[in-house]
Amino acid sequence: MFKTILIAEDHESASISVRKTLQDLGVAHTDYAYYCDDALTKIKIALRNQQPFELLVTDLFFEEDQQKQILNGGEALIAAARQLQPGLKILVFSAEHRAAVIDRLFKELHISGYVRKARYDAQELKTAMETLFKNKQHYPSHLRQAVKAMNTHEFTTLDITIISLLSGGIHQKDIPVHLQQKNLHPSGLSSVEKRLGHIKANLGFSKNEQLIAYCKDMGII
Repeated sequence: MFKTILIAEDHESASISVRKTLQDLGVAHTDYAYYCDDALTKIKIALRNQQPFELLVTDLFFEEDQQKQILNGGEALIAAARQLQPGLKILVFSAEHRAAVIDRLFKELHISGYVRKARYDAQELKTAMETLFKNKQHYPSHLRQAVKAMNTHEFTTLDITIISLLSGGIHQKDIPVHLQQKNLHPSGLSSVEKRLGHIKANLGFSKNEQLIAYCKDMGII
């Protein structure tokens, strides 16, 4: 199991949950940071002392307070940590549930694993750490299913714009004007209707409201 782990988490209750999990796994050394800037400083010091952390466990969301920060959240911390220590394994432990957002963390920030804060998250944390220790990614099964469903249709810029306009309260008959203003084509009403019908058919929806809710849940809009 990992010997040195850094936890970046600003909620004490979540930090306690992670700490208990690490104790159960027999992790020898853990350090904690309640701010992203502090976490990055600890990574720098550990590298300078030639005792680098093997794993960073971080949340995505950190509440702002009177202490000003350069790094404004978990994503910024992950990117900065990757630059300092490219081989560092990074496990995200967060309440974020949108599949598109989480999938992007794997594809763009190259995180090693993801665990959602929810019921039974302590057990999944253990599983994730064991998986990462074996040099494998922890990509939760429910997330794989959600991403697979999302990939049933490849959303274009035009698709996202149309759905975003609907979500913002724009009537379908008025969408062509907005598309023309954005220089997006095809922008005719019949084209908009056909495009929406095609997307809904691919995803198994019958109503625009269902499509909008799905896109919000997936982080597409």
